[in-house]
Amino acid sequence: MKPAWKLVAGVGALVVAVGVWNYASVSHPVASRLSEDPRNAKVSVWAYHQYGLVPSVLVVDLRRVDDQAAAADVLRVLFQTAEGLKDAKFERVVLAYRGSAKLMMNGTYFRKVGQEFKSQNPIYTMRTLPENIHKLDGSAAYGTWTGGLLGVLGKQMEDLGKFSEDWYLRDLAQEARR
Repeated sequence: MKPAWKLVAGVGALVVAVGVWNYASVSHPVASRLSEDPRNAKVSVWAYHQYGLVPSVLVVDLRRVDDQAAAADVLRVLFQTAEGLKDAKFERVVLAYRGSAKLMMNGTYFRKVGQEFKSQNPIYTMRTLPENIHKLDGSAAYGTWTGGLLGVLGKQMEDLGKFSEDWYLRDLAQEARR
């Protein structure tokens, strides 16, 4: 019986250690940053390492979006999440909705968004975000546009709307119909 207890205790200690590591390295810095802005109460996000174990992959898991929340609120939370982790290095960042991976972005881009959050024009960051988003297979999720300013801006904003739909709005709408 002793070896079984040792195994259970060892597994339990490992689970606690992984939880503490996730909390200290990503969950707490994100929660601290998001708590600084009362507008973020409309949106709940969890940040954790993929499977709780992969340090090079961050998961930004959108858990709740209030009825009164706008797409801009969710984007602000994403950008402030990046700011909270601006000194961390990730290979990629997975965007999930209620535990289901939807899209991803390069970790270097995520870090850049966090580092530039206070100085970069938020409209610029919003409109260029989709061209930095990838499907889970690594292919580009949206286009990169060239041409006249108005045409490019129009396509970028259209992609921004598609991005929100692909990340969480489609699922949110299905939940509302139930």
